[in-house]
Amino acid sequence: MNATDSSSVRSVLRLAMRLLARDWRAGEQRVLLVALVVAVAALTTVSFFTDRVARALASEAGQLLGADLVVVSTEPLLPTIAAEAQRLGLRVTEAVRFPSMARTRTHSVLAEVKAVAPGYPLRGRLRIRQSVPGAEVEPGGIPLRGTVWMDERLVSRLGAGIGDTIELGARLFTVAAVVSEEPEASTGFMNLGPRLMFNVEDLPSTQLVQSGSRISYRLFVAGEEAALAAFRSSADKLLGLGQRLEDIRDARPEIKAALERAERFLGMCALLTVILGGAAVALAARRYLRRQLDACAILRCLGASQWRILALHALQFVVVGLIASLVGCVLGYVCQGVLGSLLGSLVPVKLPASGTLPWLHGMVTGLVLLHGFALPPLVALKKVPALRVLRRELGAPDSLGAWTYALGVAAIAGLIFWQARDPKIAAIVLGGLAGTIFAAGALTLGMLRILGRLTGATRANWRFGLANLVRHRLGSVIQVMAIGLGLMALLLLTLVRADLLQSWKKSLPPEAPNRFLVNIQPDQIAGLQGFFSAQGLAAPVLFPMVRGRLTQINDKPVSSRDFADDRARRLVDREFNLSWSASMQPGNVIVEGRWFDASQAGQPLVSVEEGIAMTLGLKLGDHLTYQIAGRKLTVTIASLRRVQWDSFKVNFYVLAPPGVLESHPATFVTSLHLPGSRSATMDLLVEKFPNLVVIDVASILAQVKSMIDQVAKAIEFVFVFSLAAGLLVLWAGIASTQDERMIDAAVMRALGASRGQLRAIHSAEFILLGALAGLLAATGATALGYVLATRVLEVPFAWNPWVGLAGIGAGALGVRFAGLLGTARVLKTPPMEVFRAAA
Repeated sequence: MNATDSSSVRSVLRLAMRLLARDWRAGEQRVLLVALVVAVAALTTVSFFTDRVARALASEAGQLLGADLVVVSTEPLLPTIAAEAQRLGLRVTEAVRFPSMARTRTHSVLAEVKAVAPGYPLRGRLRIRQSVPGAEVEPGGIPLRGTVWMDERLVSRLGAGIGDTIELGARLFTVAAVVSEEPEASTGFMNLGPRLMFNVEDLPSTQLVQSGSRISYRLFVAGEEAALAAFRSSADKLLGLGQRLEDIRDARPEIKAALERAERFLGMCALLTVILGGAAVALAARRYLRRQLDACAILRCLGASQWRILALHALQFVVVGLIASLVGCVLGYVCQGVLGSLLGSLVPVKLPASGTLPWLHGMVTGLVLLHGFALPPLVALKKVPALRVLRRELGAPDSLGAWTYALGVAAIAGLIFWQARDPKIAAIVLGGLAGTIFAAGALTLGMLRILGRLTGATRANWRFGLANLVRHRLGSVIQVMAIGLGLMALLLLTLVRADLLQSWKKSLPPEAPNRFLVNIQPDQIAGLQGFFSAQGLAAPVLFPMVRGRLTQINDKPVSSRDFADDRARRLVDREFNLSWSASMQPGNVIVEGRWFDASQAGQPLVSVEEGIAMTLGLKLGDHLTYQIAGRKLTVTIASLRRVQWDSFKVNFYVLAPPGVLESHPATFVTSLHLPGSRSATMDLLVEKFPNLVVIDVASILAQVKSMIDQVAKAIEFVFVFSLAAGLLVLWAGIASTQDERMIDAAVMRALGASRGQLRAIHSAEFILLGALAGLLAATGATALGYVLATRVLEVPFAWNPWVGLAGIGAGALGVRFAGLLGTARVLKTPPMEVFRAAA
């Protein structure tokens, strides 16, 4: 680059910065900057949080697994697997996990029990307290025989402290320590109860491992990467049915699936803010174009080339984009701390600091969004004719138009595909977004048309306000849609969500079962019935349950590798609970085929729940082969059933007629309703039958509600950005018509109108605009609530008038306040100053 070129670049840069300072003082660039800040902040808030989660899962793999690799099985593992790992120089240890009831003399609590062998854990941290109060220490071993270590929740719920005695199965144990940190700690909904750990050598004496018990046998493996890779290869040949090898990439599927869904959903919520921010940028860019036409015409007269004009304005936008994106990233970094506090308990490890990728994500998003909507106006500016100096009626060049919107839509589509990371999901989101915008736009236009016919029948202030809305029809539609979308999301997550949860609770019968009894052995049936009779309670109906693993579909071997769906993989990897019945349970409906008749008793037929059939791709007439306790059973699908799972009665995915499964080892399960005043009965039951597992449905429902509230608060937090972006669209819309409003106000002031009258006109306009947005929001939230109630929760939908009132009221008041703030300068500008500027 020679000296002349260098001087030319510096002069363009200096002039661009001077123009930027002038436009900033005039308010030209403020809408652009704030819109970008809000959009980038929304997206990076989610991006920073998910990046921290990914880093936590990667860095805390040992704490999640307790090893580098874990072999998981529903049957005792063959010694050859551990021997192979040791031959390769790997360290190994074992554990057995299962749910069971821990008891004191007065309380019984369902706990997740873990019997561990010496050497546990191979990775991660195990910390305990051996006195109260006491310092946390790493024990350097496992519980001594005859002792247990419990976590804080179990200590609290049992009322048993260090040194006290508890019962586990048929064995008494002494509480030796309280566990403060432990690998493999379950989280979220999978955490059915508090945790307890004891020595695996004490397991036989508890008599808890019986036929049909839900036991997970685990072999922990740790060592060098090369040896681990060799073990992976050899393990494929050694593992049998119901056995799998897990590492951090495929272990803890409940955490992985939940976090992936949360990341996608929150990311899509943030993208709504980006879309609304794009609308604000587009409105602001169009006003910028109109305001710069005269200046560009003068520059052309002074000899500036088209490319120099383009460079002057492009440099301004680059600076604004970089500053806005950086500020948005900083704001997102601050806000992700709030999101982390709302959702952090779903992650079982401490979240580390985020990396640099979210910063890059935010900067790219800001620049793409800005130039996607601002580049066409910039290109149009370089084509402004010099003749405009003499002929001010010459407007913007014709090259603007559809290209502006096409490029902006392309930018939004690119961001959606980037965020979704799945073409199918991205296409669905784009299609749904287009349909929503079309429907909302049509509804808003229709309401404006109806209001336009009422202008003659209203008072002057409202008549002028209506006229302003109708005259700026396109801008009004964009503003109503933007604000309405933000309000709709917040209404759906607050009032409508509360209504849906209340309807769901009311849909449960007053006497709905609230306790499940699992792991009932055949020889305990008579004693169990006698126990309920002695307690003055009706004996519940017992249902047989046989555990079998699906091994073939239509004589073709089945593997989880054959399915892309996560749920299908988990179903194939686990054992199914099979049962038999001569009659169909209440709440079950045949959707295909027919239920068994008496003549089909003993025939190898089954009825399959329609949801699991859809997940696994099953249909009527398919042959299913199960392996049950080492024996194979092949059956044919005779019917598909729809099951009402939320009845809280015992139901099964697969049912056979009598005479098919009776020869296989079975346990029994039942559900019952126990009044709150009789809850102590369960403590007596577990004392008499220590192997029984009692699941308190009420506590699980409370946990589910807590998780729903937790996630809803996080989504509400993200949608606050959307509402802010909607108000920014309002601001941009006001700014885009400010010049016209100035002239209108000056003319009316010259004709005798007072500032109070102008403020009343503007107030009427913004109240109507906000009310339209609130009506749109309430309509959308109610429609979505209806779909969720009737199609998802399957409960009656109760229309709540407060949704409409809250939407219209919040929209009218909020938009009025924001609108009057945005038009304050219009009222303060003297009419003569406006006329001089327009001359």
